[in-house]
Amino acid sequence: MTASETRTAQGGALYVVATPIGNLEDITIRAAQTLAQASVIAAEDTRHTRILLDHLGIARPRLMALHEHNETRQIPSVLRMLHEGAQVALVSDAGTPLISDPGYRLVSTAREQGLNVFTIPGPSAVTAALSVSGLPTDRFVFEGFLPGRATARRARLETLSHDTRTLVLFESPRRIRDTIDDVSMIFGADRPLALCRELTKRFESVRRGSAAQVAAILHSEPDECRGEMVVVVGGVEKAPVSAEIDEALLLDQLADVLPPRVASEVAARLTGGRKNAYYKRILQRAGTHRQ
Repeated sequence: MTASETRTAQGGALYVVATPIGNLEDITIRAAQTLAQASVIAAEDTRHTRILLDHLGIARPRLMALHEHNETRQIPSVLRMLHEGAQVALVSDAGTPLISDPGYRLVSTAREQGLNVFTIPGPSAVTAALSVSGLPTDRFVFEGFLPGRATARRARLETLSHDTRTLVLFESPRRIRDTIDDVSMIFGADRPLALCRELTKRFESVRRGSAAQVAAILHSEPDECRGEMVVVVGGVEKAPVSAEIDEALLLDQLADVLPPRVASEVAARLTGGRKNAYYKRILQRAGTHRQ
């Protein structure tokens, strides 16, 4: 591994390695080197990872399965190897591990035990979809997969419908039509949306339009319901809040706690009115109150 990485004194190191989301050429040089040098590769699906390793020319690495159904059971074995000085690479089927993929419990436990954990960054379907969606990327929220049941899915969408941030969702081909229909119904038919399908693969496509337009495409073109899906939804636009200021009440409140010149200056800043006019009104008010 590279000399620039800082290790603690205890044990080996766990490397969280991002792998291509489709096109195998997207593997980074550092990720390929880490996989080649690892003592063990903990993979979500060893058969899937074997295809990548064969592409990289990495022969006969030690592979172990670590997925959502066995992660808890496998953690003690991985921790033991790390304590013994092993270099363990953690990979998912595609993209960055832990992002809607297994690995959280392992990384969390390794951190708790003071073991070395390093990131080997690279491809991510979340950032890839955002970058081509044409929707705002300065603030976004990743929701992952919505609940499978219609009632729970709609309830979750209701809680997200007023968020001003761009929303990123994963969805399966089996549920994509229902999900986009629900987005159109709950978020509004005009809400901007991008359906990013098969990113980096041969049949990559990005369908951009209103929620209703994308829903219509899915119902009329069955091929658009196939493959890996990332849905990017624009946030709700906040309507400008315009509140009229009651000048008389404002001047009364300010004059009760501030000298007349200061009160008139603050009132002018808040309303855009003329400071001298407010000053005269405050003085008139004071004279009236003394009578």
